[in-house]
Amino acid sequence: MTGDEVRKLKDEEIEIEVGRLRERLVTLRTQSVTEKVEDVSQFSKTRKDIARLLQERRRRDIDKGVATPRPRRQKRQARMEGAGA
Repeated sequence: MTGDEVRKLKDEEIEIEVGRLRERLVTLRTQSVTEKVEDVSQFSKTRKDIARLLQERRRRDIDKGVATPRPRRQKRQARMEGAGA
């Protein structure tokens, strides 16, 4: 799933897709214990798809004013200069 595909989804579709992908991840984990997984790259692909969906949901929440953006982390150099002063 690409970023463009995620942006085209409605809010309800995002929630449904996140649930479906989380179930898929559980199924993959179960398969890895009970039997051999044919394509182990599905783990990372599924996790990345979930992250894309959650990121889009958060962006929409911020745009609506439901959530507040988190401050970006300071760069290490800025922290070091502050500690030495």
